[in-house]
Amino acid sequence: MFSARRLAALACPLLVLSAAACTPGASHEDAKPSPAASTASPSGGTRAGLRLTDAIDRLKVAREVRAGYERDKFRLWTDADHDGCDARKEVLLAEAVKKPRQGKSCKLTGGSWRSYYDDKTVTDARKLDIDHVVPLAEAWDSGASRWTSERREQYANDLDGERSLVAVSLGPNRTKGDKDPAEWMPPAKDATCTYVTDWVTAKLRWQLTADRAEIKALRTTAAGCKDATVTHTPAP
Repeated sequence: MFSARRLAALACPLLVLSAAACTPGASHEDAKPSPAASTASPSGGTRAGLRLTDAIDRLKVAREVRAGYERDKFRLWTDADHDGCDARKEVLLAEAVKKPRQGKSCKLTGGSWRSYYDDKTVTDARKLDIDHVVPLAEAWDSGASRWTSERREQYANDLDGERSLVAVSLGPNRTKGDKDPAEWMPPAKDATCTYVTDWVTAKLRWQLTADRAEIKALRTTAAGCKDATVTHTPAP
């Protein structure tokens, strides 16, 4: 059984389709669906296409509360389909520009990845983090504190979200920490529209709220992303 992320990767043979279609860092505006359009999702629901600015308007504004947060309340890197590859390695396999060799117990060697946060090529999987675009602490602040432990586990290993998890260089990810777009943006100039689109997509997928400073930062960036669209499938 493959996740939607893995199926999408298998559908994009390397060096055959265009970079815009298969590059992990490509933004959601690549497909440019009509703002009113919707398409079938892998789960049988709909994927609603929205202009980025309209999608931001759909975020519920609320004060964030950090009380009670512990990272251990989100169980990380599970192997939901029992194929020997945990969620971290599933992302590495799906986002590889050059596919790594897959050995026993899903040990990965070789391969290369493009970290869109800093626009750098990485050839050692150990030098990559799998980033939760909306960090675990931010998710907690924005509604996950009220979830069951099972739902938090789903969030932490969300392979079907397509852009909820991304493989990126250690440096920018460690600098980002649990900051939101009002406090941190990717250092690569061309990454901002992709990042804001990914952020809003993840928040809408999981029905997470946003605080006022976050909304302001999202709108400021979105003003320069004229063709950006958000296509999301609500989390089950």
